[in-house]
Amino acid sequence: MADGFDVIVIGAGPGGYVAAIRAAQLGLNVAVVEREHLGGICLNWGCIPTKALLRSAEVFHLMHRAKEFGLKAEGVGYDLPAVVARSRAVAKQLSGGIGHLMKKNRITVVMGTATLPKPGTVEVKTDKGTETLSAKHIILATGARARELPGLEADGDLVWSYKHALVAKRMPKKLLVIGSGAIGIEFASFFNTLGSDTTVVEVMERIMPVEDAEISAFAKKQFVKQGMKILEKAAVKKLDRKPGQGVTAHIEQGGKVTTQDFDTVISAVGIVGNVEGLGLEALGVKIDRTHVVTDEFCRTGVPGFYAIGDLAGAPWLAHKASHEGVMVSELIAGGHPHPIKPGSIAGCTYCHPQVASVGLTEAKAKEQGYEVKVGRFPFIGNGKAIALGESEGLVKTVFDAKTGELLGAHMVGAEVTELIQGYVVGRQLETTEEDLMNTVFPHPTLSEMMHESVLDAYGRAIHI
Repeated sequence: MADGFDVIVIGAGPGGYVAAIRAAQLGLNVAVVEREHLGGICLNWGCIPTKALLRSAEVFHLMHRAKEFGLKAEGVGYDLPAVVARSRAVAKQLSGGIGHLMKKNRITVVMGTATLPKPGTVEVKTDKGTETLSAKHIILATGARARELPGLEADGDLVWSYKHALVAKRMPKKLLVIGSGAIGIEFASFFNTLGSDTTVVEVMERIMPVEDAEISAFAKKQFVKQGMKILEKAAVKKLDRKPGQGVTAHIEQGGKVTTQDFDTVISAVGIVGNVEGLGLEALGVKIDRTHVVTDEFCRTGVPGFYAIGDLAGAPWLAHKASHEGVMVSELIAGGHPHPIKPGSIAGCTYCHPQVASVGLTEAKAKEQGYEVKVGRFPFIGNGKAIALGESEGLVKTVFDAKTGELLGAHMVGAEVTELIQGYVVGRQLETTEEDLMNTVFPHPTLSEMMHESVLDAYGRAIHI
């Protein structure tokens, strides 16, 4: 006999557990199936523990700058096992919190591996056997995992995935990071700050290729200043692994292949959706390049099946997954939610300096036929940034010259991952340059640079 529910969510990451909570709030009887751990990759092996590591690196960096602030810090060092242990403790605390939220909202949690033998039915292989659940609505939130390229597969010893890097048992002396997206550049920043001789290889023409070209160029300059080596338009063609010794990387750039030796490699070359083993194809769910094809409301085209988060494709961001989960639950409950607008979802990278953006880059806006007005304001012109000792950075805004619409905003510098939300709200409210120029920003704050960047787009900046 199958246990009946209104909604079954497969996967308890930031998309799945949020979808379950919202559905329960709306009075639906909900079950969540999770094969590994509540909170998913984001909470246990991604967003949260990486930020804990990066916070340790940030404090370590500041300790070395103590003299600038009139302070003394002698014999500064780090304890890698303790840094890792703190990161894991933070993740464990939050994962436990998800369990509490499930109980609070009376959500049934089934730990095991799900398959979908037929519409409306979920079979779960658990430690005790197989459980059969049924529901009219099934939300797929199985997430994604690291992509592995032939010959560059992680082995946990010489070549690491993000999971291996999160529980590093040694500090790399000479590190190669393959890929300069958010995951790659965050780990490069962490290990470089703690003293690893770090090289980043990016196959595209510039690092952080999804960011505005001006912002990625600024970030690259800062990374190089910190001692990183950056190889762009380059590819790692082969890794010769020598157990107990290291890795020889064959790197192609400009038509030439050279070799370099490293003791550790981190592969961060993208992700693939967890679509295997569920039985999706047999149910008629379409899959394109490891991601489930959906419409703007995350419907798969098969009645009763929805896909959210990383499984449903870019942008691969936890906050996008969470909002999709809310949207789908409200849709199932009979509501009329607005679809998620990918162009109004911010991207944040927590390297040093931080990078954050929302909307169109200057180049993309021009490609789409917009006549643009662009504003810029440097951190060096902001009193709070100077007081913090963080004067390296840039805020850039892109407007439609005809309507004043804020098309995009791009930042690099201290705490920009917190600042970007101001522009996200602006885009959500369809604000214009006039609204932003007439907004009073508090002083002294970093946020004043956001105001000045808008003013600069229209030739009215005060402090540059």
